[in-house]
Amino acid sequence: MADKSAAAELSAGEHLLPPLAVDLGIMARLGTKADGVEIVTLHKPAGMLGVPDEIPVALRRGEQPGISSVAQLFAEYRQHPQKKAGTANAQTFESFCTLANRHKTDDSVIFANMDWRKPSLTAIIDYHQNQPGGLADNGRHRIHYAFPLSEEWQKWLEMDGQPMKQQDFAWFLEDRILEVSSPEVADLAYEQQFGTKIALASQLVELSRGLNVRVDSVVKNAVTLQTGEASIQFEEAHTDAAGQPLKVPGLFILNIAPFFMGDKVRIPVRLRYRLVGGKIMWFYNIYRPDLVITETVRASLFEAKRETELPAYEGSPEMTA
Repeated sequence: MADKSAAAELSAGEHLLPPLAVDLGIMARLGTKADGVEIVTLHKPAGMLGVPDEIPVALRRGEQPGISSVAQLFAEYRQHPQKKAGTANAQTFESFCTLANRHKTDDSVIFANMDWRKPSLTAIIDYHQNQPGGLADNGRHRIHYAFPLSEEWQKWLEMDGQPMKQQDFAWFLEDRILEVSSPEVADLAYEQQFGTKIALASQLVELSRGLNVRVDSVVKNAVTLQTGEASIQFEEAHTDAAGQPLKVPGLFILNIAPFFMGDKVRIPVRLRYRLVGGKIMWFYNIYRPDLVITETVRASLFEAKRETELPAYEGSPEMTA
């Protein structure tokens, strides 16, 4: 009876112990068996660049405890992209500047591709930080403007240096005669540079429609060499139907816009002809078309820099991964 009474008293005493007297080892074992997930914050180590100062992670408890990212969990419910990305293609220079102003940051820049056959402007909105040792950025948000070549300029480039029969040349000029300009005072320097006259638009049409060329070959010089062989030089004279010396202007001036909806520029073009099988063949050579395009693109780059207040460079941006 005494033993049972002592056991009862001991049992009652255990229930009367204060909470702090509970064995800590038992609590630890119970904690490892607890299930659940808690969101905790991790702070970045000192000196680590390009990452947030702190990130939320999921702390898992239970039989297989661990830490996992919560970003993927929230990404499924994302309503907006994390960063701006992609390339907007502007069809006009004005739209290019307007879009650049809409999205630009303190670090945005403009690059110009100066290739005269496919020039373009590209604004990199998320460019690298503009300071020595600055942080890198993605460079994936871009605005692109490919200078659209005008239909007129493409036609003149297409036939540049191509021989044309008299009738074909006449048809070509009749379709494009409004793009030929009479010489101005500033154009007279080309006459001195090339040593020839600049043709009027009316002269070009007249030449292409009804030019008759007569070729007279005369002996210019005959020399008997010591070996007994003869060296004969012929001089070929081109005259018109009346027998007068043929005068064909060697230049004409184009006044066209190389780019669609762009400003017009004055471009010298050399005019040439040849006699092939007794028939006249016409062709022309645009003088340094690369200079015309390069100067126009450089002027547009300067204007874009002024309109957007962004730094501008001639070249290509870094490739993105």
